Amino acid sequence: MLFIISGSHWAPFNIASEEHILRTYSEDVFLLYRNQPSIIVGRHQNTLAEINLDYVRQYSIPVVRRLTGGGTVFHDLGNLNYCFIVQDDKEDSLSFARFTAPVLSALRELGVDARLEGRNDLTINGAKFSGNAKALHHGKIHQHGTILFASRIADLSQSLRVNPLKFQDKAVKSVASRVTNVSSHLAHPLSLEDFILLISKHVRQMYPDAREHSFSEEENQAIRELVQSKYDTWDWNYGHSPAYNHVKAVRCAAGTIEFHTDVHGGRITGLRVYGDFFSDRDPRELEQALIGLPHRRDDLLKVLQDISLRDYLGQVTAREVLSGLI
Repeated sequence: MLFIISGSHWAPFNIASEEHILRTYSEDVFLLYRNQPSIIVGRHQNTLAEINLDYVRQYSIPVVRRLTGGGTVFHDLGNLNYCFIVQDDKEDSLSFARFTAPVLSALRELGVDARLEGRNDLTINGAKFSGNAKALHHGKIHQHGTILFASRIADLSQSLRVNPLKFQDKAVKSVASRVTNVSSHLAHPLSLEDFILLISKHVRQMYPDAREHSFSEEENQAIRELVQSKYDTWDWNYGHSPAYNHVKAVRCAAGTIEFHTDVHGGRITGLRVYGDFFSDRDPRELEQALIGLPHRRDDLLKVLQDISLRDYLGQVTAREVLSGLI
């Protein structure tokens, strides 16, 4: 087994590195990394329904879709991410127990009663500190998880807060859980660096042949190219979302305007506008002008600024209309 500790704290790079390993490595791999504040969305989720978009934009938080299913998670430098990519032996490919075992044994060495509960959560006294996800890729098991060690729980809460009434879809939804940091349950203070050493020790007990490995410059370049073509693109991180309906009302000088937006493949496929506004032209012309556009703030704002919105909706600005569409 190869043991890799990423030197990057950029989420698109680290998530892309997992796919690079899946594609190109024949040996089993254990990967550790930490990310600066970022949001990682499950493969089958509607990104906009999982994040607080205003908060994400305000703090320039990267949002990245991963290859595995499950729910959305928040990463920061107080959160440790671990990943196993190994050959599928068919024996326990659907069980999370095998690859969460080193984490649990490390915590028990520290005197913490950590447990695997439900299908894929690790908990301490019933509070979740680790969510795990898994996928099978061409004969390989790809399992990874988070470990909230000393994460900023308030930031997690703010970045993932979203109004559930705005979206109607069949995408997998994240389930709110009571969360906790590992550091809050330790009898004696421990640095994250020392915790990483402890996790590493328990993985090596599981895989005695594990040896350290680093990405070559050629591999770093290949991963950066994968970031550029996929993991740092709107098409993958937002546009790949399942079909959904977005409903939002805005109050403005024109009155109350309600927008019902249908989105498929990241593009607007249907739009109806309702409200108590007065108009000189049929709002259906405005609706048709927006169909086919990406459900993306910048694209919509550019088009809205070139339309005489007052003719269709009364006294309203492009940004007010945008706030009803996104």
